[in-house]
Amino acid sequence: MSRTLNVVLAGFGGQGLLFAGKLMAYAGLIEDRHVSWLPSYGPEMRGGTANCSVCLSDEPIGSPLVLAPDALIAMNQPSIDKFAPEVTEGGVVVADMTLIGSVPEAPQAKIFQIPATQMAEDAGFKQLANIICAGKLWAETRFCEEATLWKAIEKCVPASKAAMLELNRKALEIGMNA
Repeated sequence: MSRTLNVVLAGFGGQGLLFAGKLMAYAGLIEDRHVSWLPSYGPEMRGGTANCSVCLSDEPIGSPLVLAPDALIAMNQPSIDKFAPEVTEGGVVVADMTLIGSVPEAPQAKIFQIPATQMAEDAGFKQLANIICAGKLWAETRFCEEATLWKAIEKCVPASKAAMLELNRKALEIGMNA
């Protein structure tokens, strides 16, 4: 059976959503799947909108644009408002409720509301809310094998930031157990 997962990760610039998308894309590459990773930035640098589309598939990918995501990570109110209604039937939404006041109607999707930014701050690594969300998405979709996820985080954290590797692993575990 062919597996395809189309994901949108969206929020403000500086929240690490492109990095979280890269983590998912690397996992797909490690498993020798077809992968696309398409970043999209607002006109501002930090604080503007940032999102990316990730497609993981056992079949060739026709377009990197994800207009009807199977899964969504939303880390701010504008992102949840824009993308949650577009999630496909039976899809998954991971919403960072630290920065989202209300979730719009999306009865077609399973919505997981977690305070990811607060959880990251409480754990001592506030910049890793994105990875907590990625861990939660993995727990709900199993977008790759668990061993692959750990290999992918090792690939994504550059050697120059080796001290961050263990923190990223802890953030993934927090999300997986949220």
